[in-house]
Amino acid sequence: MRRIITLTTDFGLKDHYVAAMKGVILSINPEALIVDVTHEIPPQDVFKAAFTVRNFYRYFPRGSINVVVVDPGVGSKRRAIVVKTDYALFIGPDNGVFTFVYKELSPVGVFKISNPRYFLPEVSSTFHGRDIFAPVAAHLSLGVAVEDLGRRVKKPVELCIREPEVREGEISGEVIYEDHFGNLITNIPGTLLRRDAVVIVDGITIEKISTSYAEVPRGSLLAIVGSTGFLEISVNQGKASQVLRGKSLKVRVILPAT
Repeated sequence: MRRIITLTTDFGLKDHYVAAMKGVILSINPEALIVDVTHEIPPQDVFKAAFTVRNFYRYFPRGSINVVVVDPGVGSKRRAIVVKTDYALFIGPDNGVFTFVYKELSPVGVFKISNPRYFLPEVSSTFHGRDIFAPVAAHLSLGVAVEDLGRRVKKPVELCIREPEVREGEISGEVIYEDHFGNLITNIPGTLLRRDAVVIVDGITIEKISTSYAEVPRGSLLAIVGSTGFLEISVNQGKASQVLRGKSLKVRVILPAT
């Protein structure tokens, strides 16, 4: 059965870890279509993994199976879970990595992965990606029911996602993510903004919201609503993360009276 299985990890590509997971999946379902999202999540950075999941899952076909292994608690009492939604399945540790999924795809069903029938025969205490998550994903891709994996989890772990503070004429937020290009993504949704909004980043004023990087001279700071739907602080052909290095990166948005 040809089913998409995505992989998101903090394993990097220098070692055998990713290949071992793929080998397990293909040994169980040779027709699985495996897609690497990224293996460059910073080690143990659960929030960045959660934000990455939030920004890619909706662009895959319905029914995709998304395996996320950023798992600093591997081998401990933390639960292994599968999250069942009307859109897709998500497999990984119960450490908050699916926080955005819970917020955006409610209602969801969360199930503890406890049925050893769907594990490898020997389970390492340090590599559940290979021994639990990969084989479970493969079995699900063959039609195994989520409910066969274990009991429902009533209160999965969620990260504390800071929301912007919205007051009359002003929004206060902060940078939550730096991407590969050095763009600084804030927690302020673009839906709250207007083109004439003034953005202040640690005392630096940006006079408007741009619609493209080219609206400002090369090397200049700008504010723009990026592809994630959040306000970003960027530099045209440069890195905002370098320009604002050492800043606390609190962000204020002033909305002029209409």
